[in-house]
Amino acid sequence: MSYLVLARKYRPRNFSEMVGQSHVVQALGNALSSGRSHHAYLFTGTRGVGKTTVSRILAKSLNCTGPDGLGGITATPCGVCHACLEIDSGRFVDYTELDAASNRGVDEVQALLEQAVYKPVVGRFKVFMIDEVHMLTNTAFNAMLKTLEEPPEYLKFVLATTDPQKVPATVLSRCLQFNLRPMAPETILEYLQHVLQLENVAFELQALRLLARAARGSMRDALSLADQAISFGSGRLQEASVRTMLGSVDRSYVFRLLDALARGDGRAVVETSEALRLNGLSAASTLEDMTAVLQRMAVLQAVPDMAAGDDDADPEIAETVRLAHTLPADETQLLYSLCLHGRGELGLAPDEYAALTMVLLRLLAFKPPGAALAAAPANATGGAAEPAKKPQPEIAAKPLAGLPAELQIASAPSPATVKNIEQNRPPASVDRPSVAINSDSPINQPAVPDPAAQAAVPAGAVPVGLLGDFWSQTVNQLVTAEVVTALARELALQSELLSQGGGLWTLRVERESLNQSAAREKLQAALRQTLGEATLQLVVQVGAVTDSPARRNAAALVEQQRAAEEIIRNDPLVQDMIRNWDAKIVPGSIKPIAQPI
Repeated sequence: MSYLVLARKYRPRNFSEMVGQSHVVQALGNALSSGRSHHAYLFTGTRGVGKTTVSRILAKSLNCTGPDGLGGITATPCGVCHACLEIDSGRFVDYTELDAASNRGVDEVQALLEQAVYKPVVGRFKVFMIDEVHMLTNTAFNAMLKTLEEPPEYLKFVLATTDPQKVPATVLSRCLQFNLRPMAPETILEYLQHVLQLENVAFELQALRLLARAARGSMRDALSLADQAISFGSGRLQEASVRTMLGSVDRSYVFRLLDALARGDGRAVVETSEALRLNGLSAASTLEDMTAVLQRMAVLQAVPDMAAGDDDADPEIAETVRLAHTLPADETQLLYSLCLHGRGELGLAPDEYAALTMVLLRLLAFKPPGAALAAAPANATGGAAEPAKKPQPEIAAKPLAGLPAELQIASAPSPATVKNIEQNRPPASVDRPSVAINSDSPINQPAVPDPAAQAAVPAGAVPVGLLGDFWSQTVNQLVTAEVVTALARELALQSELLSQGGGLWTLRVERESLNQSAAREKLQAALRQTLGEATLQLVVQVGAVTDSPARRNAAALVEQQRAAEEIIRNDPLVQDMIRNWDAKIVPGSIKPIAQPI
């Protein structure tokens, strides 16, 4: 007798044997038990989740006569009557399956519908099952609409598709629709254990976890992979052989990479990536596995109690929990996004391992200075790697034009400097003039309607204020040196320094979204490190901002653009071409050469 593959041998033959689709089983079971069966059903879902299986069980339920031949419609077909046995073997004359992928024309559908005028031969109902119904042509759909809407009382339609979006709305409105969900890896793992125990096949639990993940929600794929793994492993399912068969990456590499990224150890990241290359392990699988682990880490960071429900027998759980406590939540989210999008970049690079390295190093580019831990990880060859050394950018001192000598800062202002800044700050009751910018410029801040202020500050000029000058210079130097990034960078650029004294710095921003504790702490740490003030404390208020580094930078860019356009307009060659050749300067074509702000 020929061998029957596991996917066919263990196909469920009644609703009680189905796993992972309890919502569909409950709805159909209740409808059959109460005698409220519909005339048309549409089952949707990805491959291998049970669409055809549900259709056959439904056909048996409608036609089952029971062991004694006296039974009626039931939610629990007996499996031993003539109808049940014939449907299981594919020989029941009143059950017709049509593959729309290869029979998609109007002629095939009309041939099927011609049988609808005849009553069942041996069964209680005729059941027409059309698989991959979305493949039918528009003409074929139109041909079946009338019969689908008002079929004879002895006819049932069962439609199945993996792409319900392609099914016309006129068909969807005539059917009861059930969506069969992809199955969870835990559900597939449990069922594989049950099947292999019945088959007396020795297995390692970790090998089944690999198969369950590789199946991607499809029970049929899981059973087919199990068949392949049994042959590959000579009748045994071992983790090493299954991993080799699947070409999957050992999760130890994934955890090693995540650990190195958490510590900011670029050396370990590059060495582990090189180890993947030397062992011929897939870069794409590495990013996919990292995405799965990071997703689990994010859940544990958001809901720590979720760790209590994990399978303690899984050796990867403890490492995932440890990394969830090591890597900050915001970096976990960032790395998840980088891995997800980096997966699509691998095919664009000439070397997928070089692309993998770049994707991973991208996170280190966003890590703030000093985030690397002093502990040295084990490198890819098993030895101790050198401690991660990240260069600490230094802010070069720039003189502040127009400020007194005692206010010129280098790296850290002295207490006397802070006091002088406080003493020279304009009174709070005096409004500082805003930047007057044209309406079509990058920023649009109206000038203060104060004649004295307008006379003192030319149109387009940046207002002069001691704290404003000091804060703008400090922030621009922090940004240039990449000491602050992401949200902390925006907080610094969009804020106005209101006061500084006694180690307390008060900022004001216009948007509440910038006033986040994580960004505030990162900016505070950067100022402490750069200015050498260990006790510096930041306080952020929300309110109207009249002077910020971002506004000054925008005003400077406007001035650079104006100056560039003035230079072009006054150029003798350009003026000659305009006079003699009727030349015109194309608006927007003049761009100033980038200069540091």
